[in-house]
Amino acid sequence: MKEQMHLAAQYLAAAGISFLEKKDDDSHTNLGFNIKDASLETHLLSKNEDQLCLSYNDFSLQWKSKTGTVTFELDGATHQEVLSWLADTSKAHLNKEYTYNLHYDLPYSIDNSYTFQLESTEDLKKLVQLRTLAQLSLEQINSEFNKDASIRVWPHHFDTGIFTPLVDDAISFGLGLAIPDNLSDVHYLYISGYKDGNSIEPSNFNTLKNGTWINKDFKGAILPATQVAKHEAVSFFKEAINQFNR
Repeated sequence: MKEQMHLAAQYLAAAGISFLEKKDDDSHTNLGFNIKDASLETHLLSKNEDQLCLSYNDFSLQWKSKTGTVTFELDGATHQEVLSWLADTSKAHLNKEYTYNLHYDLPYSIDNSYTFQLESTEDLKKLVQLRTLAQLSLEQINSEFNKDASIRVWPHHFDTGIFTPLVDDAISFGLGLAIPDNLSDVHYLYISGYKDGNSIEPSNFNTLKNGTWINKDFKGAILPATQVAKHEAVSFFKEAINQFNR
């Protein structure tokens, strides 16, 4: 299900590309995670509060606005059918053309005949738990360091993350939750530090109580996110932050 949700999230990213002012950092494509609704959501797309959402609970796309919500069930739908619904719905609500034209490559391919299938509701529940863990732990980091960094899901790599100075302005941190890749076979928490635009190497850092330092293409620390509680995630982030700032 993680592959299907990653692909489905691209419909939201494409809505940002289609209807929002382009930002140099691509932030017009990023998404929020709504814990209450268990859904990903675009930035507001209009003054009428139009917003395209992807529900984990219902495995559906939802077009929300002040006038109500329209739902499209993904189970059994082809990519072409989704695009047709989005074209019709965006025309009806915004009187604008929706285009699916991504400017980055994904690890999965999709064509018009690709069909979404609800294979496991349990897998979706686990994915919700991971997004919730990331959201709550990053909110806690914001609170403890008196920050208000935007917590967003970036559709390309599909990570939940923030990027911000924390202790002082000399070091900025990227931290959050990443999907499985060449660093981990499971979802994992990550943190890295940057000074003067360059990655800080953790080669002389002390061993972490939880988590592992990586000093390769990625320079920072990771912790597998399976069966991790919020307080453990926050402790991992804080221990790493303290070593970057020692």
